[in-house]
Amino acid sequence: MSKQQTTTLKVSGMSCVACANRIEKSLGKLDGVENAAVNFAAEKVTVSYDPAKVAANDIVEKIDALGFSAIIDKAEFAITGMHCAACSGRIERVVGKLPGVLQASVNLATEKAVVTYNGSEVTPTEIKAAIEKIGFGAHNAASREEKDQEQKTREQDVKRQRFWLIFSALLSFPLLAAMVLHSANITGMLNPYVELALATPVQFGAGWQFYRGAFLALKNGSSNMDVLVALGTSAAYFYSVANLIRGVHELYFEASAILITLIILGKMLEAVAKGRTSEAIKKLIGLQPKTARVVRDQQEVDIPVEEVLVGDIIVVRPGEKIPVDGVITEGTSAVDESMLTGESLPVDKKAEDTVIGATINKFGTFKFAATKVGRDTALAQIIRVVEAAQGSKAPIQRFADVVSSYFVPTVVAIASITFLVWYFILEPGNFSRALINFTAVMVIACPCALGLATPTSIMVGTGKGAENGILIKGAEHLENAHRLTAIVLDKTGTITKGEPEVTDILSINGMTEAELLQLAVAAEKNSEHPLGQAVVNYGKNTGITSAEPEQFTSIPGHGVQAVVNGSQLLIGTRKLMTDHNVIYQEQSDAISELEAQGKTVMLMAIDAQLAALLAVADTVKETSAQAVANLQQMGLEVWMITGDNERTANFIARQVGITHVLSEVLPEHKADKVAALKKEGKIVAMVGDGINDAPALATADVGFAIGTGTDIAIEAADITLMRGDLNGIVSAIRLSRKTMANIKQNLFWALIYNTLGIPIAAAGFLSPVLAGAAMAFSSVSVVTNSLRLKRIKI
Repeated sequence: MSKQQTTTLKVSGMSCVACANRIEKSLGKLDGVENAAVNFAAEKVTVSYDPAKVAANDIVEKIDALGFSAIIDKAEFAITGMHCAACSGRIERVVGKLPGVLQASVNLATEKAVVTYNGSEVTPTEIKAAIEKIGFGAHNAASREEKDQEQKTREQDVKRQRFWLIFSALLSFPLLAAMVLHSANITGMLNPYVELALATPVQFGAGWQFYRGAFLALKNGSSNMDVLVALGTSAAYFYSVANLIRGVHELYFEASAILITLIILGKMLEAVAKGRTSEAIKKLIGLQPKTARVVRDQQEVDIPVEEVLVGDIIVVRPGEKIPVDGVITEGTSAVDESMLTGESLPVDKKAEDTVIGATINKFGTFKFAATKVGRDTALAQIIRVVEAAQGSKAPIQRFADVVSSYFVPTVVAIASITFLVWYFILEPGNFSRALINFTAVMVIACPCALGLATPTSIMVGTGKGAENGILIKGAEHLENAHRLTAIVLDKTGTITKGEPEVTDILSINGMTEAELLQLAVAAEKNSEHPLGQAVVNYGKNTGITSAEPEQFTSIPGHGVQAVVNGSQLLIGTRKLMTDHNVIYQEQSDAISELEAQGKTVMLMAIDAQLAALLAVADTVKETSAQAVANLQQMGLEVWMITGDNERTANFIARQVGITHVLSEVLPEHKADKVAALKKEGKIVAMVGDGINDAPALATADVGFAIGTGTDIAIEAADITLMRGDLNGIVSAIRLSRKTMANIKQNLFWALIYNTLGIPIAAAGFLSPVLAGAAMAFSSVSVVTNSLRLKRIKI
């Protein structure tokens, strides 16, 4: 049974005691939360929970989904000195026991530790000290300068391993040659003391890193790969020294030296391959232009992009990269946004259109006003999302973590039993044979590959997604996407273009279209709803000028209420009319006819009398029908959810091939519909705009924000699709399925080395040298298999 943890979070946004009660009630429903107590006056919530069932981040996300803000601190550290999954597991356990630490996640592949904590109980300095106390290096990894230094440190590590590889290989080669010749019954080729002289620098020079790692691990009451390597090679080396002193010619200097050489080779190849898994981040960082041409004092000057300020006017010529995000003020062009969306076709741009930093201007020259710079740009946000995802852990990783935590002690026990069985039973008194088999078991069992199996695939998979406009917030979402059985699609802006246009204005009270439009535009002027904006845009295009409303009230899901020129205006649904006692039933046939054409009908009333019918149509995206068909072919149940009436909803659904329709659903009830599907046993994804659909996105097993442009709704969705195209969902699910298949392949190959290798070594059929080669290349094979994801088509 897991030990309960208690943490206190600061919560902002509570306006009354009812808010506190709502938070307590919602948190109490989370599986794993034993108790939640909210102090409204202190703006704090204290939660007792089972970390095996619910993570601290889940608690924070639940509070955020309710419309409040839970303040939690997070620190990221670059870790040095890790060699296997046992190392990362030990750091997690030690840091996780610190008071105030909510969650600690250590990624062996990225060599990063991400710690969420309560800043009132523990500090990053204390966390760093705890990591260093158990023998690892730790430094903050938040700023770009620190990340650059981290990259240099990795490169230096590869160079250091390369040096020791060459050093040990040169000294081990004569030992290897002597072993081969000895196997061919050619003896006397190498003096025993020469063997000692060659093996000793390898054992204590190149192999010192293993002794140091083993000492630090054992000092802190744990074990890792270094313990296995140090024990195995030391047994062979010191037994050979003892025999040399005794004058016995059973020497195994070549076994220890070649083992160390092979293991260092594996570590170096692994480090190089791991570097390739993070190429997506390097590519994204490399997209950022170094300079910007800014208009200052009526002059165009080139300045570093870091010095650009919000509001600066920037000039971009053909072929140049756009330095930051902004809005075009002058000129037209076509812009290549493939880095953002994955689409190769340039997008036409004109005045008032948005441009994104790091995209490429293809043809014309234009000026734009900077709106987002530095850490606020879309590219910076994308980089942060990819980095966070690559540093996170997928649920499947827990399997490898559990296995690794017991692995090394178990292997030491098996190796010891192997020695005893051979020495006392199978070949009594044959110390050499028992020792060799002991060493082979110790070496073949190093769990390096097991620790790399999941994170390397996650790194490559999330990077592949980013290159194709799919931003995955965390590894758990990448894993969950492959299990989906049902997809709920919001209609407006997801299936349709989200740009409705007014198609019909039917006057009921005898007023002209222009008179009706003047009032309607004034009433909808402050509305943010797409239908209201359609009325306003239609008015602008027809040259209508309107007064400012004297009063305005938005009624979500129903329409608007306003006072214009002293008249009470209502524009919206039939329910809005019914609620205000407006009689509209005489127009039912006209309304039905318009809705049968797939149009949304808004009713307009003036002073409680029906005045007009406003029909608005939103066209289906060209790719929606094919995307829905692809999802259905993948075995997914596709639903459409909308606030539109049943006739309009069914008309749109038929166009794209959807048979499951949820119509007349208010925004606040969408989450309830998603929850109802989950209760039926479905694994549900919700697809929406990432803002209005936030509660439904949070309720779903996986939330997709689609086509949200520069405001990528990172906080609202689990996966953000930069293209406004449903095929992005198809690609995301395919990526998830292929990544999970790749992880399972990695776990299979990581375990097969040990599952088959240990009994073979224990049975005496595997020499230590072959065991060392197999162990060294197991990690390389796992990382290389992960890199295959770069070539998949999604």
